[in-house]
Amino acid sequence: MRPPAELDHVQWHTLTHAYGSAEDVPELITALYEDDEETAGEALYELYGNIHHQGTVYAASAPAVPFLAHAAWHAPDKRGEVLMLLAVLADHDPADVELPHWADTPVAAVCAELGRVLHELLPCLGDPDRSVRRAALRVVAAPAGLLTAEQRATAVARVEEVYAGDPVPAVRADALVALSRYGQEEEAAALDSPLPEVRLAAATLALARSGPPYPADLVDVIAEDGAEPDPGDDAFPWPGTDTTSPDDHLRHLLTEDPDAALAVATRWIGAGDLGARGSWLAEAVAETWRDREPEVVALMAAALPHQRTAMALNARLRTIGHWIDHLPEPDAGLHDTLFRYADTDGETAAPAFLALVHSRDPRALELVLRRTAAGSGDGVAGRLLAAAARAFPEAADRLVPEIRRLLVAGATGNEATALVGALAEFGTTAHQARPELVDCLRTRRAAIAAARRLGADAVATREVTDLLHEATGSSDPSLRGAAAAAHCRLTGDPGPALRTFEELLSGKGQTSWYLGSLEPMGGAAAPLLPLVERHLGAGDAWTRLAAAEALHGITGSADRSVPVLAELVGPTPVGLRALKALAAAGQAPEEVRPALRTFAFSPRRLLSDAPHSGNGHPDTELRAWARRLLKVARPQKPA
Repeated sequence: MRPPAELDHVQWHTLTHAYGSAEDVPELITALYEDDEETAGEALYELYGNIHHQGTVYAASAPAVPFLAHAAWHAPDKRGEVLMLLAVLADHDPADVELPHWADTPVAAVCAELGRVLHELLPCLGDPDRSVRRAALRVVAAPAGLLTAEQRATAVARVEEVYAGDPVPAVRADALVALSRYGQEEEAAALDSPLPEVRLAAATLALARSGPPYPADLVDVIAEDGAEPDPGDDAFPWPGTDTTSPDDHLRHLLTEDPDAALAVATRWIGAGDLGARGSWLAEAVAETWRDREPEVVALMAAALPHQRTAMALNARLRTIGHWIDHLPEPDAGLHDTLFRYADTDGETAAPAFLALVHSRDPRALELVLRRTAAGSGDGVAGRLLAAAARAFPEAADRLVPEIRRLLVAGATGNEATALVGALAEFGTTAHQARPELVDCLRTRRAAIAAARRLGADAVATREVTDLLHEATGSSDPSLRGAAAAAHCRLTGDPGPALRTFEELLSGKGQTSWYLGSLEPMGGAAAPLLPLVERHLGAGDAWTRLAAAEALHGITGSADRSVPVLAELVGPTPVGLRALKALAAAGQAPEEVRPALRTFAFSPRRLLSDAPHSGNGHPDTELRAWARRLLKVARPQKPA
């Protein structure tokens, strides 16, 4: 350990951390000794952000270790937090130690420094505060594979004392995990411990060793002993697990075996879903594995009565709403449950509404209209009507008037954009909303969406074309592009659009967006081909994609577009859109077919969901488009 008096013995100004020079580190370490809680807390926060930043350590990190060790021992008010900082500084993948460059890495230097002071930190394992003892165990575990034989023996002996006699079961469970880092495989005997916390830790270690599919006896231990969360708030992460807590680590392990995970989730939810542990686990299965939606939705429905807060209840309802349209036919009981939650003025109404709409329950239409007519002013109306438009396009005669009313009432921002977008579901009935779209364009409320909608309606009036022409001079380049393409589509005059897009595509900005806006122009955009073609080799994947789509749309030929699109195919958002573009071109090149088979038949999800997308899961689209493309005939080879 090194006391603060020696901080000036280190040339901190020559060292760096996440934000440059480390000359501020001495002041921050000194502040840890302050009696003022706020000052010490801010210093610790800063250290977590500079010498350890999002999992990365720096040249200044290792020199700070002996000073932090001293602070952990001599600044007891922050002891647990400083110990955890030491643990995360030394966090590393054990496999990295075998790499040729390991010895020259900042994390190797941190581990070496921590090994030198570890014996002085071992007394923290006897601290009266359980959170300090738990943090100290993580410090002891972090450099386990890098200590000398003597250091290992000393550390193991002390941890074994904790495992045998600590009065807190959670601490004894942590000691078992720490011993495993030293190669002390005691989990088999620990599975018979009288303490459920220790049995759970032992089963978790055994799961990690066995890999999926997991033995039924281990799954049974976790289902029995893991239902109730530890009452403390000190469940720190373990170094090397890449998770934020032991619960997250266990959830990650279980999710690798979906049958085991759902069996555990069923037991945990049946035991009251304490801390929403069962719900979180089931939700993780749905996000990781395909075709488990019916089981997960059923578990969410079973969990609803156990939720203790409106936030938790809303989370379960959102999960049901997210997956319910994947069910062949939701049962009547679930429909009725959702209706009860939706037919209220409480906080649960909105997510229950959306779930009921996604299930296409006819009662949902009545509830949506009643909710929007009530004018709650919570910004949800746009999302509700957009969802209702997708679920009930046949109800255009009832939904379009309500969309018009909300637009007239002054809807703005995302709500206005959602309302305008909903009109796309209603065909010619949507033409009734032309006055409101014109007003949106004039007042610049959801103006881009309104311009596109007016162009798609293909009904030209002098008022509309004049407004679109005016908008081509907007200071918003995205609006300029949308308005120019719509004006060309309605008038047949490509001149203004060609001038607008020549300027947009020649400058800097959202090039991929501008290229995508060319679609309504079709062959009329042919004079822009030189500008489009030069973006086929752009460094940005989205720009290459948009250029390939535009080239196909302008020329009607896929010859030059398909190679670009084929290269972009992958389990990513841009790769999914490339699949759609290939399908539009009617092409499935031989080189992408292995990837298509993976996308089509993988049991795991390959594409994660976009937060709050509300438009179905992208992985479901990935599989559907891959299967569609696999049906496309292979191109004939020349004779």
